[in-house]
Amino acid sequence: MQTSDGKEIIAGCEPWSADGGPHGALVLHGFTGNPQGLRGLAKAFAARGFAVELPLLPGHGTAVDDMVTTRWDDWSGAAEAAYRSLADRVDKVVVAGLSMGGTLTCWLAERYPEVAGIVLVNPAVDVPAEMLGPLQEMVDGGVDRIPAIGNDVADPEAREKAYDATPLEPLISLGAAAAHVRADLPKIACPALILTSPQDHVVDPLNSEIVAGAVTGPVERITLERSYHVATLDYDKDLIEERAVAFARRVTG
Repeated sequence: MQTSDGKEIIAGCEPWSADGGPHGALVLHGFTGNPQGLRGLAKAFAARGFAVELPLLPGHGTAVDDMVTTRWDDWSGAAEAAYRSLADRVDKVVVAGLSMGGTLTCWLAERYPEVAGIVLVNPAVDVPAEMLGPLQEMVDGGVDRIPAIGNDVADPEAREKAYDATPLEPLISLGAAAAHVRADLPKIACPALILTSPQDHVVDPLNSEIVAGAVTGPVERITLERSYHVATLDYDKDLIEERAVAFARRVTG
């Protein structure tokens, strides 16, 4: 399969969608990841009658060189287009995201108060400012990527097909955008389900605390004791799918 500009998508990383009933679920993957990491969650929503969109965000799922030139506006623009397309077809939409997908989920809920509920798995809303300066110095020195903390999964039988490098300018763009998303968290008044891995080697679990303490709608918390960052592929994936679907059915009523 190819992207719209003819680039080959890595097998298993292509976007996924499903028709369904009157309600919808938008599922968003993380930074350097792709739909493969959330396909189980998307299919769980579809199995319970939700129309589902699981888009492939720009620069992802092909080669890291394709991501180097992308920025927050590219990913958020694609997420917003997917949300609006789904919202045009259904009565209510739940948005779910992992990591940067959680950042995008919060961003959409801040912009669209009609979102019925959000599901956040190890969301990223706080990229420390003290980290961004050194990253910019590396970019200024001609470095465009560093090794990735990829496949952060406790289950040895699971594997995330993420990039093996982290492009620096896109990461800086994410950090700047996350600061704005964090500042606007009080705008989120819809119900939120936040699922957090205490042993996360990519995103500090404090991010979940920040979200839970700032949003103004009702919050439900679940601790993913057995999983690392990519919990949607890890030991707790069945728990995530079960609780996310139950939450989505409840908030869409």
